Amino acid sequence: MVVDPTALVLARAQFAFTVSFHFIFPAFSIGLASFLAVLEGRWLLTGRALYLDLYRYWLKIFAIVFAMGVVSGIVMSYQFGTNWAVFSDKAGGVIGPLMAYEVLTAFFLEAGFLGVMLFGMRKVGKGLHFAATLMVAIGTAISAFWILSVNSWMQTPTGFVMSPDGRFLPGPSWWDIIFNPSFPYRLVHTVIAAYLTTAFIVGAVGAWHLLKDTANEHARKMFSMAMWMAALVAPVQIFVGDVHGLNTLEHQPAKVMAMEGHYQSHPDGAPLYLFGIPNDREQRLDYPVAIPKASSLILTHDPNAPLDGLDTIAPEDRPPVWIVFWSFRIMVGIGFAMLALGLWSLVARARKRLYDWRALHRTAIVMGPSGLVAVIAGWVTTEVGRQPFTVYGLLRTADSASPLAAPAVAASLIAFVVVYTAVFGIGVWYIFKLMSHAPHPHETGIEQTERAPLRTAGITPGPTQNPTREQDGSPLPTVEDDR
Repeated sequence: MVVDPTALVLARAQFAFTVSFHFIFPAFSIGLASFLAVLEGRWLLTGRALYLDLYRYWLKIFAIVFAMGVVSGIVMSYQFGTNWAVFSDKAGGVIGPLMAYEVLTAFFLEAGFLGVMLFGMRKVGKGLHFAATLMVAIGTAISAFWILSVNSWMQTPTGFVMSPDGRFLPGPSWWDIIFNPSFPYRLVHTVIAAYLTTAFIVGAVGAWHLLKDTANEHARKMFSMAMWMAALVAPVQIFVGDVHGLNTLEHQPAKVMAMEGHYQSHPDGAPLYLFGIPNDREQRLDYPVAIPKASSLILTHDPNAPLDGLDTIAPEDRPPVWIVFWSFRIMVGIGFAMLALGLWSLVARARKRLYDWRALHRTAIVMGPSGLVAVIAGWVTTEVGRQPFTVYGLLRTADSASPLAAPAVAASLIAFVVVYTAVFGIGVWYIFKLMSHAPHPHETGIEQTERAPLRTAGITPGPTQNPTREQDGSPLPTVEDDR
């Protein structure tokens, strides 16, 4: 089979666009679901209405983020059949069941309890509603588990057998497939990234409203919680990222060589290149800014340890260094910026200036989207660093694409860009609109309106029905009744 090179590039661009657009929503919703569980748990534990107000405030945002994540994710699965049919045919025996497990466990769990979480606070008991919130939070984590297992298997494939016609089939143990060598590291690193992403968005919203009113108790609380997360979890993430990098060096050395900009081998200790301009044509790093032997120290804990370079990798098996080199630095740079902001917040706490240090608040607002940028940069590092393979070392990207003409792929790519920009652009605008309003006492949740059906099973309420009263004429519970 001959694949049009232009069609291949467009197919890769289309998947990169859709997955990048999609990934920002789960990266936010995974952390936000857990944050909502913490808020509701604190409300039940302390009885403070402030936590319920914050829960209802962020629940409205979660509903939109979750919906956009689901819709954008469904589209991606269709591309396996349209643009990547050969990959689906060859690897479907392994990745198909894993993705089905994600639907059967995570998605069904989320869908089963999401309605109770969004609309059931006045319908069920407090304990049952909290259980529904926990189930949604657990469901988002389970979803990450299965999706990252699929991706990790593509990075470090194990536990499979090859059929005579070149298909990947499950081996005797699914355990080896699911828990492949890179999966535990990738799972922990990604989930922590989702929590930090949420923390910095919540912190930015809190800081925004603190700049307007430093006495706003709700803004104070969510800013304080977010800064605790930044201060405590950012250093953990840096440590986990380092361990994940060592695992990558063991199983995907070419990716690490591209991340480090090591075109040439270094037998007496490799330098850590902070900056430079990768030159794939000449196979060198132009204008490098380096710390001697620091890369060997980080990767092997021995400054004099030799490290191989891309000169030990066949030219056709080398990833594009320019993209991997810079996406990795963006991710790492943001990680250290998060750590710095977390430490700054500790200083502000110690000086009792957490809520009135305006420079800290402005910096937190600037850092608000940093988690989203970091997860996209990390995803680019992971995926581009795997090239030129879809299943690392075994199935090339050029051999995975569908035999499509370039104009057909270009047309669908343009359609995706237009539709995504319009639909999700409106959704993001509405999220910003919700965030622009400060949470306040007696915050309302997601409520029914006259345009929404009050009953199911085919019974449509009449136009004269009063939505403020139950069927027996008694008034609906008020916000205060939930406190």
